[in-house]
Amino acid sequence: MDGRALLAREGFEFDPEAIELADEAVLDLLEPAVKEWWVEAFGEFVPENGGFFTPPQREAIPLIHGHENALIASPTGSGKTLASFTAILNELFRRERESGLENSVYCLYVSPLKSLANDIHRNLEVPLSGIREKMAGGEPQPSESVAVTDSEPAESTAAVSEVRHAIRHGDTDSTARQRMLQETPHILNTTPETLAILLNSPKFKEKLRTVEYIVVDEIHSLADGKRGTHLSVSLERLENIAETSPTRIGCSATVEPLSTIAEFLVGQESPDGGSREYEIVDTRFVREFDLELNCPTDDLINTPRDSVQDRFYRQLDELIRDHTNTLVFTNTRSGAERVLQNLRDRFEGYDEDNSGCHHGSLSKEARQRIEGRLKEGDLDVVTTSTSLELGIDMPYVDLVVQVGSPKSVASLLQRVGRAGHQLGQTVTGRVIALDRDELVECAVMLKKAEEGFVDRVFVPESAQDVAAQHVYGMAINDVRREADIKATLQRAYPYRNYDDDAWESLLRYLTADYDGLEDKNVYAKVWRDGNDPPDGEYHYSDYPVGEPLMGKRGRLARVIYMTNIGTIPDSFSCDVFTRADNEWVGDLDENYLDTLEKGDVFVLGGQHFEYSYRRGSKVYADRTSARPTVPSWFSERLPLSYDLGREITAFQGELLSRLSDRGKPGVRVWLRTFPLDENSVRAIVRMFDEQVRYAGPESISTEDRLAVEIEMDRDEYKRHYYVHSNYGRKFNDGLSRVVAYRCAQSANTNVSVAVADNGFTISMPLNRKVDVPGILRDISPDELRDDLRSALSGTDLLQRYFRINATRSLMILKRYKGYEKSASEQQVSSEMLLGFADDLDDFAVIEETYREIIEDKLALEPIEDVLEALQAGDIDVVQNRVQSPTPRAFGLATLMASDVVLAEDESAVLQAFHGRVLDEIEEDEGIETD
Repeated sequence: MDGRALLAREGFEFDPEAIELADEAVLDLLEPAVKEWWVEAFGEFVPENGGFFTPPQREAIPLIHGHENALIASPTGSGKTLASFTAILNELFRRERESGLENSVYCLYVSPLKSLANDIHRNLEVPLSGIREKMAGGEPQPSESVAVTDSEPAESTAAVSEVRHAIRHGDTDSTARQRMLQETPHILNTTPETLAILLNSPKFKEKLRTVEYIVVDEIHSLADGKRGTHLSVSLERLENIAETSPTRIGCSATVEPLSTIAEFLVGQESPDGGSREYEIVDTRFVREFDLELNCPTDDLINTPRDSVQDRFYRQLDELIRDHTNTLVFTNTRSGAERVLQNLRDRFEGYDEDNSGCHHGSLSKEARQRIEGRLKEGDLDVVTTSTSLELGIDMPYVDLVVQVGSPKSVASLLQRVGRAGHQLGQTVTGRVIALDRDELVECAVMLKKAEEGFVDRVFVPESAQDVAAQHVYGMAINDVRREADIKATLQRAYPYRNYDDDAWESLLRYLTADYDGLEDKNVYAKVWRDGNDPPDGEYHYSDYPVGEPLMGKRGRLARVIYMTNIGTIPDSFSCDVFTRADNEWVGDLDENYLDTLEKGDVFVLGGQHFEYSYRRGSKVYADRTSARPTVPSWFSERLPLSYDLGREITAFQGELLSRLSDRGKPGVRVWLRTFPLDENSVRAIVRMFDEQVRYAGPESISTEDRLAVEIEMDRDEYKRHYYVHSNYGRKFNDGLSRVVAYRCAQSANTNVSVAVADNGFTISMPLNRKVDVPGILRDISPDELRDDLRSALSGTDLLQRYFRINATRSLMILKRYKGYEKSASEQQVSSEMLLGFADDLDDFAVIEETYREIIEDKLALEPIEDVLEALQAGDIDVVQNRVQSPTPRAFGLATLMASDVVLAEDESAVLQAFHGRVLDEIEEDEGIETD
């Protein structure tokens, strides 16, 4: 992809004279020492190479210099972080020179990862020391770095210029934290969790009153979860104490929609005043991309698995040897380990000296060792899951290989963007597909990436658990007017629609205004007028008469708050016992349990077990000879994005049209305009040709058609309904629960469900029959939320998320009086509370649990959109009866019909399905060859 061509398409001009004038205007904004350093660091002006500044720097530096809020959307390695800091450093050095800086914080840099904060801290040393040297007349000046992590000893030496920077996050030791109070950094690198703690630190929060700049890096990775919600309220609380409204700068390589994320960044002037003003720096297409989808074979079903694996590893080895440093992404941690081990076993030259693995299960020390060697260019190849998608700068990486689908265009661009960080380098990425379903989504993904498409970010709305934390925190800090606390919450973008009913529900929980709640050891956290405030808590004379006030309850309130806040949930493994003799047989990850329903069969230690129930951290099951219904790797896979799923349905419609008009040769010509190798082209054409010849074009879902196929499995005495909803696993998880709930009611029988990214399967006994297409047509968007709520009642998923939200809401304390409660102990506590809480009227923690599952985990809004289109007739439901699953249903069928714990088992079943399809085609018309 030619970045300049894309920019030209977007209206950007590459006029060397205009670039030179723009660069000179930016340089004129800079202090002499800063300007001198920049020119020396980035060489002479060469318009053909883009000038002194990259496009995001050219646009962003003047905005930040003028104290304008800005969202900078630009590829990884395009200089957006330096763009954010340049104007800030320039202003700090100017003030230090003219009048000196106070012993307090002027700039907050907020990162989603501690490793990224550490990397930015190191990278800031370069401009800071260089500018100091210029200010000192050319004499090298020591770095002024204050508090750092416990793994990086702090050093502080007097210097001509005292612009200091430091890191403060969970790894920062107590000595470094104390030292910050004495010698406060002017630039503080931190995380959302630590910022919330600092806002309630009696001494350090005073150091934040001078904050004038806030940089939020990788903002897309925060906005779509509760960490971002937590941060957005913290920024409004900071706004309350800051002497001037801080300038907010957000950075992201892959984010959409830009206006939504910009409004998320800046918040609102007042609860009903609309968004604060902002500018968007959109230079997302300023780097050149060389992307291609590769496939080891054009027949992923019948080519022996050993042969596919051999071709894959030979291809990967060739790519690594042709490049300096290669980063290989897989979609699971076990996959990252497996790829590295296979490279070392199959080929000479791979060992611990030149190759490594990086993922979240490794120790901090092991990860930091790999990160350091990547920065130095010492490793030929590093395999990873998602842990290096964000974070450290890796200047020597010149190739990224993605094994399997990253499930969204945003993730693809984020990952391949780790390559080619030197200015002017092409970003080189190769995606290798080893699965036919992933082959289709990767083909569409790479084409959409070329076209500048990015998946949308969905921001959680009005989360009550995060609200509980911040309202409690504000009440702890000071007795406040209730209206001020509520207004602070509502100024944050996720709470812009937060209404009086939600507020009253939250306050009923925080004041323990429910009979029997304190009997369950859930005590009031705040008081409000209307409750009797504790003696001596405040004096009415401090406030106007009649102003409703709020304050904290309990002498240990601050300690409880500071040791329990945060939004990242704890997780744990559950011990599995047999019901018959209470024998321990192993353990299962809690995330995997989200996928299990009563009666599901799973594999553990080579044996098959039927899931019965869970109590706390114990799972009870029965040995069985039945086939597994949920594979062991299911919970590890990333979900396909809804937006990419919609693009896949559009792709399928276009392919069918070309197949009908021009046949297979015409489709192949069209697919060769995609960034695909020939194996990928031929495999995709073969799959769709066989699908159409076996079941007709109506068996494929498109933008205006939802295909449902029905199979009578007489061997298993089952009736399977394969719903080809290509909208991603979150969407399919939500919709399948409603369909299954209605099927079970209609047929009065147990219903099994299997969910994948390209659809879901409903299975029931052969002697039961329901009209699944009719159910899909009849589900009203207005009834969807209630239906999902009914379907969730009593599930392990509800129990787990209630525990997470009860802990976030401080209903269950993780830490109290020196005792730390494990995740499994938290689960036991939550199970004792759930039945009681579920019976309470409009209880905030329960309501938030349902809201989070239904809206965030089960994709309520996208499902509503599709159901509305179904009811309006814009999408038709088409039913097909088949003797065996169609090629586009093979993946769904293997989830229901086979032991797919071993890849060999899945391969055998796919070959059996494929053989049946080819046999029937042959009977009808004879097999065509490519």
